[in-house]
Amino acid sequence: MLFYSFFKSLVGKEVVVELKNDLSICGTLHSVDQYLNIKLTDISVTDPEKYPHMLSVKNCFIRGSVVRYVQLPGDEVDTQLLQDAARKEAVVSTR
Repeated sequence: MLFYSFFKSLVGKEVVVELKNDLSICGTLHSVDQYLNIKLTDISVTDPEKYPHMLSVKNCFIRGSVVRYVQLPGDEVDTQLLQDAARKEAVVSTR
């Protein structure tokens, strides 16, 4: 639930999602669910020559199991808060 809560706090921010098939999609995070499925709006691909069919797509839904990385805006991430939450969750899960 830690990552779900974290991604919910980034709704409305610009992110880059890299998929397992090497496609990278940049867009505004519209929503995320408990399975870490991601909905992006105003998308663009980082390599339009390789994926020309994606140029006409403006919004997309990405299944969480095909995501390799999510690149976040550095100024929007409170690393101290994230580390504290991870420690608390680790303590709870070991009990």
